[in-house]
Amino acid sequence: MTGLDQDLPAEVVAALERGQKIEAIKLLRELRGIGLKEAKDAVDDYTPERRSGSASVVQSGGRGGIFWLLGLLVLGAAVAWWFGAF
Repeated sequence: MTGLDQDLPAEVVAALERGQKIEAIKLLRELRGIGLKEAKDAVDDYTPERRSGSASVVQSGGRGGIFWLLGLLVLGAAVAWWFGAF
């Protein structure tokens, strides 16, 4: 790759973050005047970690938060039982 994926325009990155890969390819082709294959390769090679400045450690969605909440509820019930609140 010739570095196209290293510096994607903000509009293209925003489309990728919304999950709109085809829209990102269209935008990149319009903005850079490149061919379909080059734009598709650049979008396929893009990863959020390549953005300069920030890399998110926590991802939204999934069931991780539910398991934490369930664990806290069980822990709270155990502590309440231990100290005779029930």
